Amino acid sequence: MKLHGAEIEDTFAEAFPMWGARVLITAATPAWALEAARSMTGFATSVIGCKCEAGIERELAPDETPDGRPGVSALLFAMDKEGVGKRLVERVGQCVLTSPTAACFNGIEAEDTVDVGGQLRFFGDGYQASKVLDGQRYWRVPVMEGEFLVQERFGIVEGVAGGNIIMLGRDTETALRAAEAAAGAMRSVDGAITPFPGGIARSGSKVGSRYGALPASTNDALCPTLRGQVEHTDVPPDVEAVFEIVIDGLALEPVAEAMRVGLLAAAEAGASHVTAGNYGGNLGPHHIHLRELMP
Repeated sequence: MKLHGAEIEDTFAEAFPMWGARVLITAATPAWALEAARSMTGFATSVIGCKCEAGIERELAPDETPDGRPGVSALLFAMDKEGVGKRLVERVGQCVLTSPTAACFNGIEAEDTVDVGGQLRFFGDGYQASKVLDGQRYWRVPVMEGEFLVQERFGIVEGVAGGNIIMLGRDTETALRAAEAAAGAMRSVDGAITPFPGGIARSGSKVGSRYGALPASTNDALCPTLRGQVEHTDVPPDVEAVFEIVIDGLALEPVAEAMRVGLLAAAEAGASHVTAGNYGGNLGPHHIHLRELMP
């Protein structure tokens, strides 16, 4: 299949279930809200090594936030409900409670919830106070600057992780330009994030390794420098660089939409080939076929 001169492989991305939450962070200024969100979503590129995957969904205007201040929406995903709860307590406690003027609210109304503010209140050492508004409990935790306001419980939903597109280019500059265009387009999709740095991973992985302690290792079939050393390569002779974008979402639809806009943007920006990663259908139940995303 061809799109704007790019060869689109007739394959699919294989995605799998993961539990997710939306965190609304507000602050006195947009800059401080963004600072807190960046800190909270740091070191969260992959559950393989980070225990969760997280990223900034979008910035919020004051009329979109619970307290009428500038804000940022962030998404966090883990493999199970307990994992989401633990990671939220850790990251909100270490990165949002500590950030100047920040407050933190739940961003999803869901049947399943985890206790966040109810755990973080203990930092107040007995001086914390709570209030119930519209059936929701909020905690005011005293800090040196004033008070940290945090909602007690956060909704969680069963989302989708592992959506992806892989872009190949005839040189690094072209491949990176295509990946940057794809990542930029994906940021317009609500309900989805791209957790790697700038949304882009240069180190796609395969399951397993010749070293038994490692659960994953470099995807040698897509490493241009190994083209002549491996039994099988997926890198054409005229390709010098490959980048991958991984997408997590609160549902299948935003993941597929992010892949769609990213595919189009990468092709328009000069990718020579676009493909996707899967494990023959054995990893996850969600198969997002590139041909179904074509305009």
